[in-house]
Amino acid sequence: MLDLDPPFRPVRRLDGYLALEDLGLIGDGTTAALVGLDGSIPWLCLPRFDSDPLLCGLLDHERGGHFTVTVDDLSEARQFYEPDTAVLVTELRGPTGLVRVTDAMTLRAGTDLSDDAGGGRSELVRSAVVLDGTVRLRAELEPRGGAQARALHSGLEVRVTRRPDLRLHLRSNRALTGLRTVHDLQRGDRLDLVLSWGRIHRHHRFDPETMLRQTAEAWRRWVGACTYHGPQEALVQRSVITLKLCDDWHNGSLVAAPTSSLPAPIGGVRNWDYRYTWIRDAAYAVFALRRVGFGEEADAFLGWVLDAFEQSGRPRIMYTLRGDPVPEEVVDAELEGYRRSAPVQWGNGAADQRQHDVYGEVLDCADQWLRSGREPQPALWSGLADLAGAAAHTWRQPDQGIWEVRSEGRVFTYSTGMCQVALDRAAAIGERLGLSGPITTWKSTAEKLRRLILEQSWDEKAGCLSEHLDGGGSLDASLLALPLRKVVPADHPRMAATTAAIARRLSAGDGLLYRYLHDDSPDGLPGDEGAFLLCSFWLVDNLILQGHLEQAEDLYASLCARASPVGLLPEQIDPATGAFMGNFPQAFSHIGIIASGVNLARAKAGGTT
Repeated sequence: MLDLDPPFRPVRRLDGYLALEDLGLIGDGTTAALVGLDGSIPWLCLPRFDSDPLLCGLLDHERGGHFTVTVDDLSEARQFYEPDTAVLVTELRGPTGLVRVTDAMTLRAGTDLSDDAGGGRSELVRSAVVLDGTVRLRAELEPRGGAQARALHSGLEVRVTRRPDLRLHLRSNRALTGLRTVHDLQRGDRLDLVLSWGRIHRHHRFDPETMLRQTAEAWRRWVGACTYHGPQEALVQRSVITLKLCDDWHNGSLVAAPTSSLPAPIGGVRNWDYRYTWIRDAAYAVFALRRVGFGEEADAFLGWVLDAFEQSGRPRIMYTLRGDPVPEEVVDAELEGYRRSAPVQWGNGAADQRQHDVYGEVLDCADQWLRSGREPQPALWSGLADLAGAAAHTWRQPDQGIWEVRSEGRVFTYSTGMCQVALDRAAAIGERLGLSGPITTWKSTAEKLRRLILEQSWDEKAGCLSEHLDGGGSLDASLLALPLRKVVPADHPRMAATTAAIARRLSAGDGLLYRYLHDDSPDGLPGDEGAFLLCSFWLVDNLILQGHLEQAEDLYASLCARASPVGLLPEQIDPATGAFMGNFPQAFSHIGIIASGVNLARAKAGGTT
């Protein structure tokens, strides 16, 4: 259950860094920032999610930069969101007083968050008010690489040393003598700070209270469309907001996470840049959001992905937010990494991998979109038919699979399953709408792939399906997704046996699952990793489909209980400590909260998932 009135707790640091559990997320549909329990903002990329970071103290607390508003001698703090919004409140207690800091990336009055134009003002508001006692409040803006400030009658013009292209303007209701100021305040006093970028309107009225109110109103109007009623309702709604914070409102794309290079695990090499759009992640998000009332986001993504495919000439597994190729992976040797766990990397080396599941992801989205009453234009159907045609022959070819292994490719069972989805959905669309195409061939090939998966990936000795279509390889939790995409029935004896084997042999304890065991399935990288949260939500869904409702409810509740005090989840969990690992917050994990919640609610009501 999400605690709407959380207790104060000490601010803890690990190797000089806040725990990921002690960070909240704010954003405006263009970029996002992480706000710490200590009043710091250690992560902000401007002007977009995938831009060079202005602040990345999360990856180097000394050299990365931060924007901090905090009290001297901070003893304890708490964080929570204003209900139904992405407006974040952090309360900081010092030895002599208590301060409330309210943070938001502001939205314009009357903003419709479903409008693909977005409503962001390119402004970050930090509004502090003393609730009790007296405090010495310290405000520091320190971009990575340093900055110079020039006083203007409306505030400070900030020139960032590393980013000459970036224009910043800092305004306040109190005198700013530089980028570091100290204010002695008493009960009722305020310190308001507004950081602006992009097109800066220096002469606009300075009214942070109105900015925050309008932003909260915009979020509440949008969230009001949510149709979900079921288990963990507050946390599901928070996950919906979190996914929207990962959404690029202008383009319709969605970042896998707003961060880069958060390690999984500490001391390992699996430090990736997730600030791009994976077709797979966005397709799962579309499915989850559509089921709780947010069809506009689903429609925007489908348009975006088809445009990206057309522009690139072939389907890629990921794109930038604008649909361009992802930059090559480079190591940033200047930064020590979160908790001194290098490397820090920008770009992503998996961008040019072949992962055949993309065909099924897109066609499944299209099928949902067209079932809602949309009319397919000829160009759209032509593009979808081409994808189905590609799936019909590429399933035989090795790829790197859903987990993006950096070893030699194989014919992965999951990839074959998603090629089956592509053919099945293409045939269904064509048949339902009377469209031209080799529909009979698509149907027969889809059925052939279904049989091949159940027969050829079956490992008789292990008594379960395997990760590769030839029955070789080890157990892989991605097989849990096959029933969810209607490739094979969840209650088919071989699928039921596979579900039980995954729950037993990939268990990390307490309902957590590993994606695969690295000793059994080398992926080209050294070391192990944590438990992958989405896999456990997939297990919840399989248990529901197999009729084990009580077991599914218990597992779902235990997974939801792992969310941070403000309702956020990472990619992975350290099974030994319960600590968060990997990029944060992770869209995949919040998709799991929503999708499994919907499935549970429908099953309890006697419906189908």
